[in-house]
Amino acid sequence: MDNLLSEIRNHLLSLSNAEAQKDSKRFFKEEINTLGIKVPVVNQVAKMYFPKGLSKEELWVLCEQLWQSGNMEESIIACNWSYKIRKQYSESDFNVFQNWIDKYVNNWASCDTLCNHTVGTLLEMFPDLVGKLETWAESDNRWMKRAAAVSLIIPARKGLFTETILKIADKLLFDKDDLVQKGYGWMLKACSEKDVQVVFDFVMTHKQVMPRTALRYAIEKMPANLKAEAMRK
Repeated sequence: MDNLLSEIRNHLLSLSNAEAQKDSKRFFKEEINTLGIKVPVVNQVAKMYFPKGLSKEELWVLCEQLWQSGNMEESIIACNWSYKIRKQYSESDFNVFQNWIDKYVNNWASCDTLCNHTVGTLLEMFPDLVGKLETWAESDNRWMKRAAAVSLIIPARKGLFTETILKIADKLLFDKDDLVQKGYGWMLKACSEKDVQVVFDFVMTHKQVMPRTALRYAIEKMPANLKAEAMRK
């Protein structure tokens, strides 16, 4: 495993340069550890080095080591690998993914990559887990709060978990962190693709107190007349 990690890290370093690092960092307000490699290229590296023949538990150990580095590219590889074995998921994996978010996620790209695909798929496979996201929404960790919302993006587009989506949005409603606001606004926007009236009603009920960032995200895909009504003061 150590040899594999060394090979991956050397390969990533060979793809990096200082100018690319500087260019990548402008997409993040927080300080991040990145080599500036474009995500499609990182995805190719993840595919190239995927360790076949490991048990799920052994793969989780490798993924955790990648997360522990704090490097964004390594976290994206961990996300790729965890999603690749989605057919092997069990309910107990929720705790594994929760631990990664709480301890290691340190930027919106890693958060969204893990939660959109890995966590979102797990929730669809085991719907009884979805209520646990309400606890995430009450966390002091900004990434746990964003994760509570963005884990529901893909299920929301399928019309799933609407009740929980509204509960999460309500819990995050007054959050002052713009990345949390964008996260739950994005979740509501995804929900509106299947049930625009439910999201419109939520927005109209809360628009006087809802941060404009979240509101604009939430109504982005609504018909023009609903958008106009939602934005009217």
